[in-house]
Amino acid sequence: MGRWAKGASIIVVLIIVGGMLSRSVAEGPYKLTLPLGLQKEAAYIPPDNPLTAEKIELGRQLFFDGRLSADGTVSCATCHAPDKGFSDGRPTSVGIKGQVGGRNAPATINRLFSQEQFWDGRAASLEEQALAPIQNPIEMGNTLDGMIATVSGIKGYRKQFKQVFGTDVNAAGVAKAIAAFERSLVCGNSAFDRYEDGDDAALSESEQRGLEIFRERGNCARCHTGFAFTDERYHNIGVGMDKSNPDLGRYGITKKESDKGAFKTPTLRDIAASAPYMHDGSTKTLDDVIEFYDKGGVKNPNLSNEIKRLLLSAPEKADLVAFLKSLSCPNLKVAAPVAK
Repeated sequence: MGRWAKGASIIVVLIIVGGMLSRSVAEGPYKLTLPLGLQKEAAYIPPDNPLTAEKIELGRQLFFDGRLSADGTVSCATCHAPDKGFSDGRPTSVGIKGQVGGRNAPATINRLFSQEQFWDGRAASLEEQALAPIQNPIEMGNTLDGMIATVSGIKGYRKQFKQVFGTDVNAAGVAKAIAAFERSLVCGNSAFDRYEDGDDAALSESEQRGLEIFRERGNCARCHTGFAFTDERYHNIGVGMDKSNPDLGRYGITKKESDKGAFKTPTLRDIAASAPYMHDGSTKTLDDVIEFYDKGGVKNPNLSNEIKRLLLSAPEKADLVAFLKSLSCPNLKVAAPVAK
């Protein structure tokens, strides 16, 4: 086992895929290969939505299809673009008719290991999340009935739904297919993973120093924990809390005073590809992120206990950024399908 999981007892199946060492998760007739560094025991696949190659392909097509939106201009991939780390490179996303949303598009990688979705966790599953943007008036601006009517009017989709689900086009099938595709977007085999697996040359000296800061002095690993680099919990780090009308995040769902200003911890995998950062996209670069944490976030009554001033030197900050860049995933390549 690698350095991160030292002492753990995990049994995996090792196979060679595309010349890279990978780990596999079997799910019915479909085998999802997990890159080095990911743990199959943590994978979550709902019993009523097993993965199949045909379902994932249907989900891929729907994910990239702007016809799910009211005016045919916005797809899931508009805000979750493969070449932008499955985010969109904007502070906050833009939907139909150029409408600007209030939150940054979270990356849709390694959702296989997550259940609650969105910055505030308002969706209990990927299936629930998949239908929300379609109905959001600022995002895709459609209705489920309108979306179903459009998709049902496309012969190829009608045929695929019969093959995959044995039904006509319906909202539940759209949700399950998109969720299945998103669960296939796995990010691992980074330089960090290879280092943890015993390749001492995989990380530079600067990256190794950054890893030590990340785990010890930087306090980062308290929230960005484990192989997924997220605790899947909600924290107030103060972003936007100095505004006159701040986004209260998780509080909008739970109505708990302690959840005011709390947002879900994002994964740090492939983080260099998905700038800008924070739930409002207010932090442009990884250097800016480190500066934000070094100052102890933004003080407010609900600031999480984990947020403390770091007081790092300039070289230490540079090392920490170097380590974060080592979490890039080299093998996650997804091509847009040809429109039907």
